Amino acid sequence: MPRSERSPLLLAGLLASAAVAHFAVPRQFDATVPRALPGSPRAWTYASGVVELALAAGVAVPRTRRVAALATTAFFVGVFPANVQMAVDWRHRPAPQRAAALARLPLQVPLVLWARGVARSVARGGAAGRAAQG
Repeated sequence: MPRSERSPLLLAGLLASAAVAHFAVPRQFDATVPRALPGSPRAWTYASGVVELALAAGVAVPRTRRVAALATTAFFVGVFPANVQMAVDWRHRPAPQRAAALARLPLQVPLVLWARGVARSVARGGAAGRAAQG
C-alpha cells in the first residue's frame, strides 16, 4: 500500500535504477538467470533491464500507472525464481554473500505488495485519481 503520493514515483525510480544497473554491471545479473531458461544469460539480463525501464516509465505516468503497477507486480513475482537460483548457486560462497542471496528472497514480498498497492491506490483514486491521470 503506498504511503504517500510520492510512492509511485519512488517505485518508478527503483525500477529505473535497477534497469540502469542491468546495463552498467550486467555480470552480477547474469549470475542470477536460471539455467533452465533458453538462450544466453546476458540476453535475459538486458531483456529484464528493458522491461524494468518500460515499467518505470509506465508507473511514472499517471495515465498508465495502474496497468504498469499491475505489470510490475507480476514482474516482481516472475523474477523470484532468479532470486531462488542465486540463493542456490551462492550456498557455498562466503557467509556475507550467502546472507545477501538469502535476504533477497523475503525482500521480494514487500516489492510485490508495494507495486500492488500503487495499482490499488490508482483504482481507488476516485475523482482525485482521475484528475491526476489527466
